[in-house]
Amino acid sequence: MIGWLDLLTEGDTHPRRFDGAASLRPYLLRIERLSEEAADALIEDGHVAPPLARREYRLRPLVPSTAP
Repeated sequence: MIGWLDLLTEGDTHPRRFDGAASLRPYLLRIERLSEEAADALIEDGHVAPPLARREYRLRPLVPSTAP
């Protein structure tokens, strides 16, 4: 089972969904232009904010539905 992650960005109402840290990290570095330090902090802690990043980012693991 894939451990999906939702990236929530300050000011954006739509999360970006990733299939794990391996696909999230390049996105953070290239598209969001986070420093390696900020990207690593977000992946490890699930949250990063100024002064380490320009704006606040949060990670939320997607919990699978338990509906039958």
